[in-house]
Amino acid sequence: MITRRLTLALLASAIAVPTFAAEHKIFKTNGIAINGYDTVAYFTQSQPVEGSSDFQHDWMGATWQFSSAENRDLFAANPEQYAPQFGGYCAFAASNDALAPSIPEAWTVHQGKLYLNFSLRVRDLWQMDINNYIALAEGFWPGLAG
Repeated sequence: MITRRLTLALLASAIAVPTFAAEHKIFKTNGIAINGYDTVAYFTQSQPVEGSSDFQHDWMGATWQFSSAENRDLFAANPEQYAPQFGGYCAFAASNDALAPSIPEAWTVHQGKLYLNFSLRVRDLWQMDINNYIALAEGFWPGLAG
């Protein structure tokens, strides 16, 4: 089993995310939020679903993609309900006062909120003490988010 210290070391060595916090409100690549996946689908289909450039909505300085017009419209009506916590960055990294990208497959809906993680192994570690990690991440997030 991977230890927390080893996981943090792996995260730190695997990614080099600049610490210009004001630019990091939403995890995006080339302006597209959360790797182009449909954030609403995590709630309605209980799985990661790729979005399409046919169904987009701009919010918080990022373009969000959806698999359908219905999902796009649900998000547009209430983005805070569907947007991942910590801007879609790895929630475990945020709990350790760091920014890390996330992958679509490493997700958890907990108490009606979506959390994404760096990898499936990190997600498993995150889920071992999720409430504590959420509390830690919420404390660090304002400084990370700018």
